[in-house]
Amino acid sequence: MGVVKTTALSCVIALGVSAAAMAADLPMPVPIPVEPPVPIDIGGGWYLRGDIGVSNQQVDKLDNVLFSSNSTVLDKGFDAAPFFGLGVGYKVNSWLRFDVTGEYRAKANFHGLDRYADRSLPTGYASNEYLGSKSEWVTLANAYVDLGTWSGVTPFVGAGIGAAYNTIHHFRDVNVVTNGLAFGPTDSKWNLAWALYAGLAY
Repeated sequence: MGVVKTTALSCVIALGVSAAAMAADLPMPVPIPVEPPVPIDIGGGWYLRGDIGVSNQQVDKLDNVLFSSNSTVLDKGFDAAPFFGLGVGYKVNSWLRFDVTGEYRAKANFHGLDRYADRSLPTGYASNEYLGSKSEWVTLANAYVDLGTWSGVTPFVGAGIGAAYNTIHHFRDVNVVTNGLAFGPTDSKWNLAWALYAGLAY
């Protein structure tokens, strides 16, 4: 029995050595070259853009021609309102691009209040409260300069010029003290529009 066991063990060792020898004789695998993906050009430097945000408009001045000489403005401003835009552009090279955009700025509510002297009243003054809203359609032709890219972030500057179609909706002038009310119907007007840009693209 001892001889049989030794023979079986010898056979197993012999098979293991033979398999190792065969493995050592096999050629090393040759890596198959993988070609990098080729980008598909679907339109050169053309691109589409979309914009969404919130406008924060300001009022430069508030004048009432009836009381401009002795009135004091107590409040003037717009509430915030959303805007939406679309555009198409062309990237000339790694640093210069152009686009044309169209944008709709939704109605922003306007509120204003002034006070003026009126000696005929017990208080010695009266006030006007102004209410209404404003919306715009804006179109711009823009140019941008990209200032290089670091870790995927590209700072840029730009400028645009175009036109804005401004609409004032339901303007009202309410004078509570004198029970006065003035109303202006909805009206629109074209104006020059321009923009300056500075930002980061990722």
